[in-house]
Amino acid sequence: MSERLETPVQPLLEEALSHNAAQLELCMRLEMLADHLPENFNRQECLSISWQLYPTLRSAHKFEEGKLFPFLLLPCQTDSSIVQSIERLRHEHWEDESSAEDLGLNLREMVKNPVTANIDKISYMLRGFFEGLRRHIAFETEHLLPMLEGKQ
Repeated sequence: MSERLETPVQPLLEEALSHNAAQLELCMRLEMLADHLPENFNRQECLSISWQLYPTLRSAHKFEEGKLFPFLLLPCQTDSSIVQSIERLRHEHWEDESSAEDLGLNLREMVKNPVTANIDKISYMLRGFFEGLRRHIAFETEHLLPMLEGKQ
C-alpha cells in the first residue's frame, strides 16, 4: 500500500477548506432563517446560530491570520500583490467579527422578545452578513487557495 506524501501545504489547504465549509454552512442556515422571518422562524435554530456566529468566524480568522497568511507572506514566496489582499482580508475579518457579535445579540433579543424585535432590521443584517461572508470566502477560494495549491 503506498502512502501519499504530505507536503507542508496540504494540512493548511485542508484546514482552510474545513473552515470555509463551516462558514458556508452557517451562511446557508442564516439565509434559511432570513427566508422564514417573521412568522415561521425556528427559535431554537435562531438561538443556536446566534451563539455559533462569532466562534465560527473567530476560529477561521485565527487560523488564517496565524497560519495561512504568514505562510503566504514568507519572503521567499511572496508575490507583491498578495500583501495588499491579505491586509484587506484582515480588515474584513475585524468587520465580520464585529458584525457577528452584533447580529448574535440581535438574534438572541429577537428570540427573547419577538413582538418588539425589528424584523426588517434583523433581516437586512442577516442578508448583509451572509452575502458579505460568501464574497469573502469566494475571494479566498479563487485567489488565496490556488496560491497554496501551487506551492505543493
